[in-house]
Amino acid sequence: MRLLLAEDEKEMSAALSAILTHSGYDVDAVYDGQAAVEKALSQSYDCMIFDIMMPKKDGVQALKEIRDKGNMTPVIMLTAKAEIDDRITGLDAGADDYLTKPFAMGELLARLRSLTRRSTSYAPSKLTVGNVELDVEEQELACRNSIRLANKETKLMKFFMANAGKTLSTAQIFDNVWGDEEDDVDEGIVFLYVSYLREKLEAVQADIEIVGQRGQDYALTVKEASAEG
Repeated sequence: MRLLLAEDEKEMSAALSAILTHSGYDVDAVYDGQAAVEKALSQSYDCMIFDIMMPKKDGVQALKEIRDKGNMTPVIMLTAKAEIDDRITGLDAGADDYLTKPFAMGELLARLRSLTRRSTSYAPSKLTVGNVELDVEEQELACRNSIRLANKETKLMKFFMANAGKTLSTAQIFDNVWGDEEDDVDEGIVFLYVSYLREKLEAVQADIEIVGQRGQDYALTVKEASAEG
């Protein structure tokens, strides 16, 4: 799973990053609130950890901006202050949980596991990007007409639509869609299923497309209007 860590104290950031990486997470570390906003809106994360006191924008300001853009990735707020007002401000801004420094690393890891499980459980059953709707429960992709998807096609399309406009690496896609597989599959299967989805998007006359090349990064984007031209 991929995490965004926004912590301006570089020694603390390095220590947290090392432990989180050792625990199996991929960590992107930034050191101010503006960088956190930019990363959160351009990349896909399973959870984000924001310190409240940061330069440029504090954690609360950064979180408000991210939530205003419709990004609902789970967020844990870190604060060195114990006052109840800090906790309320962070939660009101859209934080899912908070920890007061100093905290036990085991508690942070437990809260990360809880939040990522919860966000998966409460994922929407219908998603819309451009003129295309995905009904996850019915495994149906619809636009000017509709088409049924296989289980993995649905899971992959859901991941793309939940992260529309964001750059997604082949490895990240593989981990999210096939990470729980016991079968002998590798990252090459991502391109195969992207190809299937591209055909089905064409079949329903979608105004969105999956851009990217085999083994590299992909993104779900709305087609330029001039393409209809």
